[in-house]
Amino acid sequence: MSTRMYALPVDQTQWQIPGGGTTVFDWEYDEGRDRLLSLYEKGKQKQWDAAERLDWSIEVDCNNPMGVPEQTIAIYGSRVWDSLGDKDKGMVRHHLAAWQFSQFLHGEQGALICSSKIVHTVPGLDAKFYAATQVMDEARHMEVYSRYLREKLQLAYPINPSLKALLNDVISDSRWDMTYLGMQVLIEGLALAAFGLIRDNASEPLAQALNTYVMQDEARHVAFGRLTLREYYPQLTQAERDEREEFCIEACYQMQERFVGEEVWRNLDIDADECIDYMRGSQHFKAFRSHLFSRIVPTLNDLGLFGDKMRHAFAEMGIIGYEHHDLDALIAQDEQIAGDLDLARIQQVDKVIDYAATEE
Repeated sequence: MSTRMYALPVDQTQWQIPGGGTTVFDWEYDEGRDRLLSLYEKGKQKQWDAAERLDWSIEVDCNNPMGVPEQTIAIYGSRVWDSLGDKDKGMVRHHLAAWQFSQFLHGEQGALICSSKIVHTVPGLDAKFYAATQVMDEARHMEVYSRYLREKLQLAYPINPSLKALLNDVISDSRWDMTYLGMQVLIEGLALAAFGLIRDNASEPLAQALNTYVMQDEARHVAFGRLTLREYYPQLTQAERDEREEFCIEACYQMQERFVGEEVWRNLDIDADECIDYMRGSQHFKAFRSHLFSRIVPTLNDLGLFGDKMRHAFAEMGIIGYEHHDLDALIAQDEQIAGDLDLARIQQVDKVIDYAATEE
């Protein structure tokens, strides 16, 4: 079964972006920067096999794929939602989950392309080493989201226009630091927060585990971007930093629109305009959308890209309060939760083995 089971018609199934960039060789084979090499060691040690670590035998109820409360649905409490029967509410849940996981899949392909681009454009072997581990991570993430869509949801959506526009900008820019900024900081920072909501709120064990393990990888990727850019950006002129702030502001406005999910409501044909208007005025949806920037804002502050214009834009978006969040503590938490989940999985396997041995 192919993931070309799009719920919406698409003009084409492939998309080509002309991309520049200078390939950089580095003949200095010294030990490099300790923190980046430490991240590289962790990247090697934390590789995992999606076919073995995740229990793909779990049955998923497409009427409530992630097992989340009704109150988390974006149009919950609206006239449209209240008018739907149980069957149609299940259909909405199914399509929203398929749309969300489809965007994760498309974003991971963008990350795969960007991380491979980083390998050949970034100066410094230590950064190339780590980026090489990230290429494998992103391929695995594509594998798991594609498999979940094919086998469990049996439905997929095309790439969201806002995500497509941002990926186009990031991939086509020839400057290596813009690849980091657009992908490692913005796109993956937003994804981390979205994965975290599923990890912390879903009761469906496969979706919960899948996102927990992906988060463990993504937290390292964001840390990689922070380490490299925090060292590089003080070397730029004020005009160059201003240009990057402008890029981040525009990208954040784009990403805010991404989670309205207009294509879902249009495809389902259930008073799409009313659904979209309700979401834009919903305090629950505003809080959800604000939370999605909880990893991006403190990272940009940490990088020194937090001038008056960005402060004003983030205040307008309702996300200014995140700038002092402790990123290292969040990353440690992501690692701990994934480690605890893996330990519980191993203990469960051991119990099954012990039980089988006693039966013999």
